[in-house]
Amino acid sequence: MFHIPDPTYVALLAVAMAGTGLFSGVLAGLLGVGGGIVIVPVLFNIFPFFDIAPAVMMHLAVGTSLATIIPTSIISARNHYRKGAMDVGLLRALWPSIVAGVVAGTVLAVMVRGPVLSAVFGVIALLVALNMGFTGVDFKLRDSLPGGAARQGIGGFIGAISAMMGIGGGTVGVPILSAFGLQIRQAVATASAFGIIISIPATVGFVYSGWGNPLLPPFSLGYANLIGFALIVPSSIIATPWGVKLAHTIPPLWLKRAFAVFLAITAVRMLGSLVL
Repeated sequence: MFHIPDPTYVALLAVAMAGTGLFSGVLAGLLGVGGGIVIVPVLFNIFPFFDIAPAVMMHLAVGTSLATIIPTSIISARNHYRKGAMDVGLLRALWPSIVAGVVAGTVLAVMVRGPVLSAVFGVIALLVALNMGFTGVDFKLRDSLPGGAARQGIGGFIGAISAMMGIGGGTVGVPILSAFGLQIRQAVATASAFGIIISIPATVGFVYSGWGNPLLPPFSLGYANLIGFALIVPSSIIATPWGVKLAHTIPPLWLKRAFAVFLAITAVRMLGSLVL
């Protein structure tokens, strides 16, 4: 028998999802980060208020985040491509290994329990925070990416970790590309296309693996919540220019440090939830 969702529950969930989009949009414009690194921990923290089962909470947060990345990454990549900032040659060289990493990461993510995904997110987010907090804007390891198997390994790592964390290619990809010699604008532009490569197959995997799960909230398509998808995307797009305007009043290094603090707090809270 079809179960009619409680209208109040759906309305409050919609408000929470719209608020998540506004918050992620402001931070995306302010700090230049992909929405996923904000959306996943925000959803993880608000889902308990909606009695969503802990067994599916992290998977739902990751899957919903990945779904929202599809349209936003397409818009972002198109804009960067039109401005000529994208390294198309590097993108062509890396996309097969990124896809392979996404497939492996998605398969692993849907097989493990939620705490494992929380641990992966927390550890990688903390490493990114430390990198951003203790390195300068122009920090780099070498002048170019290595070739051969090492380059493909980097692509696979970006794809696998991003799929498991529910993020686009920017959070992991930008620090790696800039550390290997790409200028920051070129790294951001190229990583924006990573988001398309990562989010589409990963979302399909999360939808398929969660299909028919009785623990999921109303209007969920597998591990992707349609209310979240419908409201997070437009609200984040609306709010991003607000963050951009604010960003022009703050020095770049301060922005980098501010995001490092935000990410470190998020990571510690998520890891702390595993031992409580």
